[in-house]
Parts: sequence; C-alpha cells; structure tokens
Amino acid sequence: MAQENAKAYLFEEMPIPKAVMQLSIPIVVSSLVTIIYNLADTFFVGMLNDPIQNAAVTLVYPVMLAFNAVNNLFGVGTSSMMSRSLGSGDYEKVRKSSAFGFYGALFSGLLFSLLCTVFRMPLLHLLGADETTLETTYNYMFWTVCCGAMPAILNVVQAYMVRSEGASLHASIGTMSGCILNILLDPIFILPWGLNMGAAGAGLATFVSNCLACVYFLTLSRVKKGKTFVCMDIRKLKYLSKDIVLGIFGVGIPASIQNLLNVVGSTILNNFTAAYGASAVAAMGVALKLNMIPMQMGMGFSQGIMPLVSYNYASGNRKRMKKSILFAAGIVVPFMLVVTAGYFLGAPTLIRLFMKNQEIVDYGSHFLRIMCLASTFLCIDFLAVGVFQALGMGKNALIFAILRKVVLEIPLLFIMNAVYPLYGLPYAQVITETILAAAAIVMLRRIFKQEGPGITKQV
Repeated sequence: MAQENAKAYLFEEMPIPKAVMQLSIPIVVSSLVTIIYNLADTFFVGMLNDPIQNAAVTLVYPVMLAFNAVNNLFGVGTSSMMSRSLGSGDYEKVRKSSAFGFYGALFSGLLFSLLCTVFRMPLLHLLGADETTLETTYNYMFWTVCCGAMPAILNVVQAYMVRSEGASLHASIGTMSGCILNILLDPIFILPWGLNMGAAGAGLATFVSNCLACVYFLTLSRVKKGKTFVCMDIRKLKYLSKDIVLGIFGVGIPASIQNLLNVVGSTILNNFTAAYGASAVAAMGVALKLNMIPMQMGMGFSQGIMPLVSYNYASGNRKRMKKSILFAAGIVVPFMLVVTAGYFLGAPTLIRLFMKNQEIVDYGSHFLRIMCLASTFLCIDFLAVGVFQALGMGKNALIFAILRKVVLEIPLLFIMNAVYPLYGLPYAQVITETILAAAAIVMLRRIFKQEGPGITKQV
C-alpha cells in the first residue's frame, strides 16, 4: 500500500537530519506563529495603555493553560499510541485509537465549557480577579473559555493525530490558519477604530480562529479519506480494546496531570503578583508570553521527533531512535543559549514593544531577565519528557511533572516570594529547570542503554 510505504520510508530509511527536520520544522514554524498569535492579544490590548485590560488577559491564562490537560490526555496519549501502532504494523489499532482521541476531546471540551460557565464567579476569584479586574476578566473568559474551550481543544488534538502519522505540514497548516486569522481579527475587535471591545475582542478573535482551525482539520479528514489513518468514525468506539484505552491513558493521564500542575503553579504565581497591583500582573503577563518563544520552540522539536522516536522504538530500531534524539538536542541547545543572551540584554526594549508604561517596563524587564535563564535547561527537560511520552513511559513523565511542580517550583514560589518579595518569583522556575535538566540527562542515558521491544536493527 503506497500510504504505508511512504510512511515507512520517512520513519525507517530517510536520513535522520532530513527526517527530524521534516517532522519538526513545520511544528516549530507553527509554534512561532502560535506565539505571535498569543503575543498579538497582549500587543493590541497593550495599545489601549490600560493595565486592567492587560491584567484580564494574564489572569485568564491559567484556565487556557488548563486546556492543555485535555490536549495532552487525548492528544499526546493518542498520538503516542498511533505512532507505536504504526511501528508495529497494527493499522486497525491506529484507526481505533484515533476515533477514541477525537471523541474524547470533543466531549471533554464541551464539559470544560459547561463547568467554567456554571462556576464562573468562584473561578474568577480563584484566578486572582478583584473588584477592579473582575468584569474585564470575565468578558475575556466568556469567549476564550465559556464559548471557546471545545474548538480550542479539538483543533490541537486533531493536529497531534495528524502529526502522529508523519503529516507535520498539514498539522501545522491547520494550526497556523487559525493563528493568522486571530492576528488579523485582533486589531479589528480590540481597538477603538474597530469594534472597540478591548480584552473581550481579543477573546472573540481567539474563539473565531479556533473554529476555523477545527473546520480545516475536519475538511482534511474528508479530503484524505482512504489516504490517512486518522479516523473519526464513531462506530470504531464499539470495538475498543482494553489495551488501546490503557495505552492512551497511560501516556495521556501523566501528561494531563503535568499541565494541571502547571495551572496550579500559574495560579499561585498570579495570586502572588496580584498583591502588587494591576501593573505588576500586566508586566508578569508580558514577560511570560515573551518567554513562551524559546519554550514553544523547544517544545516544537520535542513534539516533532515523537512520531519518529515512537515508531523506531516499537520496531526495535534503537540506534535510529537514539540518533534522532541527539540530533534534535544538538540543534535546540545552542539556539537556546543565543536566545537567552538576546533576551537578557534586550529585555527593556522587548517589554516596551507591548506596554509604554515605565512601571510595567521596569517590572517586566526584571522578570524576563530572570525567566530567560531557564530556557536552555527547559528545552532539555521538554526533550526528555517528549521521549518518555513517545515510548509510552507515562510513569517517568508523571515523576518529572511531580518533581517540577509539587516538589520544586510551587514550594520555591512561596520561599522566593518570602525571601525576595515579587522579584524573587521568577527564580523558582530557573532553579527548578536546572535541577530537572540534570535528572533528564541521567534518564536519557539510561534509556539509550536499554534494549527496545523488538529486534534491534541497524540504521
């Protein structure tokens, strides 16, 4: 079958640099566009020169981050199972896994919206909204979460599934189409010369763009019917086996818990920062979004090699798997060192691009200079967790998640805020990622020494 032969060539025979770049570059480009789209909200809302509007976008961020818990449950879990099944040649299992992931994401997104709508007031107070920011924060959350959770989750999960069979370009086009539309709609919906909706306009633009991305993936599945293993046939759910569900959840649940812990950490950070006023919250929000650029690029490479790692692990080609991981690390680590230097030296200029308020620039420059120190270590951690997920080692990924948030970062937020109020908060991540990077290197070395599940092949 031509479809199967093409995928086999990509995963088994294509030169490693070419295979890694073919799988990763579209994701990295897509990640950059996604970052620009995330920064667009901050940029255009920042043009209003109203700290309350910017604070609203920052305060809702933990809820939108919680989307990733569902994305990882059904996106990471399903894509790992699909790639491993492709490697072992069980194509029917690939289709069943895909159907389970699609409908799991669909119903979870609807449930997420319902719960956030019903419990909106307690949620807003938990996020750190006060009398000053409450109304604006809810207006932004209404579009991005109450209306937008399902399309936001579904388009990301579909991108994971499309990527799992090596179609990184299509996955990236779907993601980027929504991001580009969001960037175009932001000024129209946010600014006084347009609809003058402020932060609420940013939320509406996000909702519309995520709907477009969903339409793209649904259309792609129709156009490629018979030429793709991605399946949305609800009848496949009747024939789900226990090993498929356990295989998906075995990787997806630890990845989901990791993101839920990220939400807890982000909420605690926002609450500590909120005590110093809307300007501090807005500055932290700008610094966090700028710091997403190196973070997303590191994550793009770790996600990009996941199908290649999963496939070769399942087929027993340990040498090719190892070379793929080392090649990706050899690209990402030097790049992150350069980005760190640029961020540290240019922090005030970067913050000033988004907010002209000098108080916010002063806060944000300090935050960004500390945050960027973690970038190189963070990319090593992402790479290790990506390998754990690709190999179905959900327990290892969960251990890392617990170490990152429960053992290290969350306690460090309390300690650093007590020792160095407000300005000490960003140091929690730097200390955490430095320790985890050392642990990641040790774990990857152990994995390289282990034998795979199949007969070890040579590249």
